[in-house]
Amino acid sequence: AGGRERDVLPTTLIGERFEIVRLAGSGGMGEVYRARDRTSGELVALKVLAGGRAAEHARFVREAEVLAGLRHPGIVRYVAHGATDQGRLFLAMEWLEGEDLGARLAREPLAIADAITVVRTAAEALAIAHRQGIVHRDVKPANVFLVGGDVARAKVLDFGIAHLGRHVASQTATGVVLGTPEYMAPEQA
Repeated sequence: AGGRERDVLPTTLIGERFEIVRLAGSGGMGEVYRARDRTSGELVALKVLAGGRAAEHARFVREAEVLAGLRHPGIVRYVAHGATDQGRLFLAMEWLEGEDLGARLAREPLAIADAITVVRTAAEALAIAHRQGIVHRDVKPANVFLVGGDVARAKVLDFGIAHLGRHVASQTATGVVLGTPEYMAPEQA
Protein backbone atom coordinates (compact mmCIF):
# COMPACT_ATOMS: atom_id res chain seq x y z
CA ALA A 1 0.00 0.00 0.00
CA GLY A 2 3.00 2.31 0.41
CA GLY A 3 3.33 5.52 2.35
CA ARG A 4 4.57 5.97 5.89
CA GLU A 5 2.78 3.58 8.24
CA ARG A 6 1.53 4.70 11.62
CA ASP A 7 -0.37 2.88 14.31
CA VAL A 8 -4.14 3.28 14.54
CA LEU A 9 -6.24 2.32 17.54
CA PRO A 10 -6.69 -1.47 17.26
CA THR A 11 -10.21 -1.20 18.67
CA THR A 12 -11.50 0.62 15.59
CA LEU A 13 -14.04 -1.66 13.94
CA ILE A 14 -15.34 -1.20 10.40
CA GLY A 15 -18.51 -2.87 9.20
CA GLU A 16 -18.76 -4.75 12.50
CA ARG A 17 -16.18 -7.13 11.05
CA PHE A 18 -12.81 -5.52 10.28
CA GLU A 19 -10.53 -4.50 13.12
CA ILE A 20 -8.04 -1.80 12.10
CA VAL A 21 -4.41 -2.71 12.80
CA ARG A 22 -2.71 0.31 11.21
CA LEU A 23 -2.83 2.82 8.40
CA ALA A 24 -0.90 1.40 5.45
CA GLY A 25 -1.22 4.33 3.06
CA SER A 26 -3.33 7.27 1.99
CA GLY A 27 -4.02 9.35 -1.07
CA GLY A 28 -6.54 11.68 -2.63
CA MET A 29 -9.27 9.02 -2.77
CA GLY A 30 -8.94 7.85 0.84
CA GLU A 31 -6.94 5.51 3.02
CA VAL A 32 -5.87 1.89 2.96
CA TYR A 33 -5.64 0.11 6.30
CA ARG A 34 -4.17 -3.18 7.33
CA ALA A 35 -7.03 -4.83 9.21
CA ARG A 36 -7.99 -8.19 10.66
CA ASP A 37 -11.18 -9.90 9.50
CA ARG A 38 -12.91 -11.09 12.66
CA THR A 39 -14.86 -13.64 10.60
CA SER A 40 -11.85 -15.46 9.12
CA GLY A 41 -8.97 -14.18 11.25
CA GLU A 42 -7.11 -13.19 8.06
CA LEU A 43 -5.41 -9.88 7.38
CA VAL A 44 -7.11 -7.69 4.78
CA ALA A 45 -6.40 -4.47 2.94
CA LEU A 46 -9.28 -2.19 3.83
CA LYS A 47 -9.72 0.62 1.32
CA VAL A 48 -11.89 3.44 2.74
CA LEU A 49 -13.16 6.18 0.44
CA ALA A 50 -12.71 9.73 1.71
CA GLY A 51 -16.09 11.35 1.10
CA GLY A 52 -15.94 12.24 -2.56
CA ARG A 53 -18.35 13.11 -5.33
CA ALA A 54 -21.13 10.90 -6.67
CA ALA A 55 -18.94 9.78 -9.59
CA GLU A 56 -16.20 8.64 -7.18
CA HIS A 57 -18.78 6.75 -5.12
CA ALA A 58 -20.10 5.06 -8.26
CA ARG A 59 -16.59 4.01 -9.33
CA PHE A 60 -15.79 2.71 -5.86
CA VAL A 61 -18.97 0.63 -5.74
CA ARG A 62 -18.31 -0.62 -9.27
CA GLU A 63 -14.79 -1.70 -8.29
CA ALA A 64 -16.21 -3.65 -5.33
CA GLU A 65 -18.87 -5.30 -7.49
CA VAL A 66 -16.36 -6.17 -10.22
CA LEU A 67 -13.96 -7.75 -7.72
CA ALA A 68 -16.80 -9.64 -6.03
CA GLY A 69 -17.49 -11.41 -9.34
CA LEU A 70 -13.90 -12.25 -10.25
CA ARG A 71 -12.11 -15.36 -9.02
CA HIS A 72 -8.59 -16.01 -10.25
CA PRO A 73 -5.24 -16.41 -8.46
CA GLY A 74 -3.90 -13.55 -10.59
CA ILE A 75 -6.54 -11.06 -9.36
CA VAL A 76 -6.56 -9.58 -5.86
CA ARG A 77 -9.22 -11.49 -3.88
CA TYR A 78 -12.39 -9.67 -2.83
CA VAL A 79 -13.50 -10.11 0.80
CA ALA A 80 -16.39 -7.68 1.40
CA HIS A 81 -17.63 -4.14 0.88
CA GLY A 82 -20.07 -1.77 2.51
CA ALA A 83 -20.27 1.50 4.40
CA THR A 84 -18.94 2.61 7.78
CA ASP A 85 -21.23 4.00 10.49
CA GLN A 86 -20.22 7.45 9.21
CA GLY A 87 -21.33 6.54 5.67
CA ARG A 88 -17.85 6.18 4.16
CA LEU A 89 -17.61 3.35 1.63
CA PHE A 90 -15.11 0.55 2.22
CA LEU A 91 -13.72 -2.37 0.24
CA ALA A 92 -11.89 -5.27 1.91
CA MET A 93 -9.45 -7.33 -0.15
CA GLU A 94 -6.83 -9.91 0.70
CA TRP A 95 -3.72 -8.41 2.32
CA LEU A 96 -0.71 -8.73 0.04
CA GLU A 97 2.92 -8.58 1.14
CA GLY A 98 5.49 -7.71 -1.51
CA GLU A 99 5.79 -4.84 -3.98
CA ASP A 100 4.12 -3.57 -7.10
CA LEU A 101 5.78 -4.08 -10.45
CA GLY A 102 6.42 -0.34 -10.80
CA ALA A 103 8.55 -0.30 -7.64
CA ARG A 104 10.40 -3.40 -8.81
CA LEU A 105 11.13 -1.89 -12.22
CA ALA A 106 12.32 1.36 -10.63
CA ARG A 107 14.87 -0.67 -8.67
CA GLU A 108 16.00 -2.99 -11.44
CA PRO A 109 14.84 -4.32 -14.82
CA LEU A 110 13.29 -7.77 -15.07
CA ALA A 111 15.09 -10.60 -16.78
CA ILE A 112 13.36 -11.64 -20.01
CA ALA A 113 12.04 -14.88 -18.48
CA ASP A 114 10.62 -12.94 -15.50
CA ALA A 115 9.00 -10.36 -17.78
CA ILE A 116 7.34 -13.16 -19.77
CA THR A 117 6.09 -14.74 -16.53
CA VAL A 118 4.55 -11.47 -15.29
CA VAL A 119 2.90 -10.73 -18.63
CA ARG A 120 1.54 -14.29 -18.91
CA THR A 121 0.13 -14.23 -15.36
CA ALA A 122 -1.48 -10.80 -15.81
CA ALA A 123 -2.83 -11.75 -19.25
CA GLU A 124 -4.44 -14.93 -17.87
CA ALA A 125 -6.08 -12.90 -15.08
CA LEU A 126 -7.29 -10.23 -17.49
CA ALA A 127 -8.65 -12.92 -19.83
CA ILE A 128 -10.93 -14.10 -17.00
CA ALA A 129 -12.19 -10.54 -16.58
CA HIS A 130 -12.67 -10.12 -20.34
CA ARG A 131 -14.76 -13.31 -20.51
CA GLN A 132 -17.13 -11.59 -18.08
CA GLY A 133 -17.22 -8.42 -20.20
CA ILE A 134 -14.86 -6.47 -17.91
CA VAL A 135 -12.09 -4.31 -19.33
CA HIS A 136 -9.61 -3.10 -16.68
CA ARG A 137 -8.62 0.15 -18.50
CA ASP A 138 -5.62 0.94 -16.27
CA VAL A 139 -3.15 -1.92 -16.63
CA LYS A 140 0.21 -0.48 -15.62
CA PRO A 141 3.14 -1.61 -13.46
CA ALA A 142 1.70 0.03 -10.32
CA ASN A 143 -1.46 -2.10 -10.71
CA VAL A 144 0.40 -5.42 -10.92
CA PHE A 145 1.50 -6.65 -7.50
CA LEU A 146 4.28 -9.17 -6.98
CA VAL A 147 3.31 -11.18 -3.91
CA GLY A 148 6.46 -11.81 -1.89
CA GLY A 149 8.37 -10.15 -4.74
CA ASP A 150 7.75 -13.28 -6.83
CA VAL A 151 6.97 -12.62 -10.52
CA ALA A 152 5.15 -15.96 -10.71
CA ARG A 153 2.68 -14.73 -8.05
CA ALA A 154 1.68 -11.50 -9.81
CA LYS A 155 -1.82 -10.16 -9.10
CA VAL A 156 -3.78 -7.52 -10.98
CA LEU A 157 -5.10 -4.72 -8.72
CA ASP A 158 -7.35 -1.66 -8.97
CA PHE A 159 -10.45 -2.27 -11.05
CA GLY A 160 -11.70 1.22 -10.11
CA ILE A 161 -12.13 2.44 -13.68
CA ALA A 162 -13.01 -0.92 -15.24
CA HIS A 163 -15.57 -0.89 -18.04
CA LEU A 164 -18.32 -3.47 -17.75
CA GLY A 165 -19.14 -3.78 -21.43
CA ARG A 166 -22.82 -4.08 -22.27
CA HIS A 167 -23.83 -5.03 -18.72
CA VAL A 168 -23.77 -1.52 -17.20
CA ALA A 169 -24.05 1.97 -18.63
CA SER A 170 -20.70 3.70 -19.04
CA GLN A 171 -19.55 5.86 -16.14
CA THR A 172 -17.67 8.22 -18.43
CA ALA A 173 -18.85 11.08 -20.59
CA THR A 174 -17.96 11.38 -24.26
CA GLY A 175 -14.45 12.76 -24.59
CA VAL A 176 -13.43 11.84 -21.03
CA VAL A 177 -10.26 9.76 -20.85
CA LEU A 178 -9.75 7.37 -17.94
CA GLY A 179 -6.51 5.56 -17.28
CA THR A 180 -2.81 6.28 -17.45
CA PRO A 181 -1.98 7.63 -20.93
CA GLU A 182 1.43 5.94 -21.15
CA TYR A 183 -0.18 2.52 -20.66
CA MET A 184 -3.41 2.89 -22.66
CA ALA A 185 -4.16 0.61 -25.58
CA PRO A 186 -4.27 2.57 -28.85
CA GLU A 187 -7.98 1.86 -29.29
CA GLN A 188 -8.66 3.23 -25.78
CA ALA A 189 -6.67 6.41 -26.36
